[in-house]
Amino acid sequence: MELETVQKYLEKGLDGDGIRSRSFENFVMQGLGLRVELVEQGRLLCSMKIPLRFLNPMNVLHGGATASLVDLVGSAVIHTSGLPSTGVSVEITVSYLDIAFADVCRLPFIFVDIVYIDFVTWSLVQEEIEIEGRALRIGKTVAVVNVEFRRKKTARILAQARHTKYLPPQTTM
Repeated sequence: MELETVQKYLEKGLDGDGIRSRSFENFVMQGLGLRVELVEQGRLLCSMKIPLRFLNPMNVLHGGATASLVDLVGSAVIHTSGLPSTGVSVEITVSYLDIAFADVCRLPFIFVDIVYIDFVTWSLVQEEIEIEGRALRIGKTVAVVNVEFRRKKTARILAQARHTKYLPPQTTM
C-alpha cells in the first residue's frame, strides 16, 4: 500500500480503492478526527482530539478505545511497508501509564443588568494526544509494532502498546 493511501485510510476511512472500510473500522473511525502528521516506511505519527464517545463515565479515554486505536494504527504501520495485507492480530498488550481526559470546566454566566457571575454552564474540553506507531520487525510471517500514546502539549506518555500480527504467506500466482 502506498504511503498516501495509508494516510487517506486513517484520516478518511477509505481503503486503497476509495471504498469505505468495514463495519467495525467504520464504527471506530467515524468522526475520529485522526490527523496523520508523518508517514514513512515503518512509522506513523498521528494526532487527534479525544472524541467524546471514546470517554468512559469518569471522562477519561476508555481502555478499550485505546486498544482499538492500537489495532488501527499498528495495522496501518504494517501497510507502510508495502505489504498488501496487515494479517491477523495475535496479541495486543497495552500498558496504561497515565490518563487522557476531557476537562469538565465551568464557564461564567453573566447577567448584563446586574453584576452577577455564576458558574452554571458546563463544557467539555477535549485533550489532544499524539499516537506514534513504529515497526519493530516485519518478517515473512510475523510483524511486531510498538504504539505509543502521548499528550501533545507535554509529550508525557499516556500508554505504550505492542501489537503482534501473523502475516499470511504471500502467493505469487
